[in-house]
Amino acid sequence: MSVQLYLASRSPRRAEFLSVLGLRHAVIAADVPEQPQPGQSPLDYALVTATAKARAGAAHASLPIPVLGADTDVAIDGLILGKPRDADDAVAMLLRLSGRSHQVISAVAVVQGDRLETVSTITEVVFGRVDEADARAYAESGEPLDKAGAYGIQGHARSEEH
Repeated sequence: MSVQLYLASRSPRRAEFLSVLGLRHAVIAADVPEQPQPGQSPLDYALVTATAKARAGAAHASLPIPVLGADTDVAIDGLILGKPRDADDAVAMLLRLSGRSHQVISAVAVVQGDRLETVSTITEVVFGRVDEADARAYAESGEPLDKAGAYGIQGHARSEEH
């Protein structure tokens, strides 16, 4: 079975998504700094980061097939919330989001040779109220530590209300 696509990401969620879509893929290294530049909008940051990941992966690709890079960020009040440094940082992020609306910005870049294609979305999310004890318990579970904004909508942070 040949690979159709390289995934320039270590995210198990992205790899699982590609598998669900039926895409045969391989994960390839794409270590890029994830630090917003002063004055950079959350959307521009996500697009630049996704593109950098795809290009870094393409530089390591052994076959001339497409390389997909992606980035998802959480922004509130124009501030990009990256992955928390530790459980205390996760608690602070969760309390900042508590009972408020914020944006989840996702960008995908695909590189093949000299060709680059990008797509992005901005989703408005309303976060339920979270008290400090619940935020602390969630942070100490470890789940939010590798997620932008300190939560994953597909994990324990999801709402049972639709």
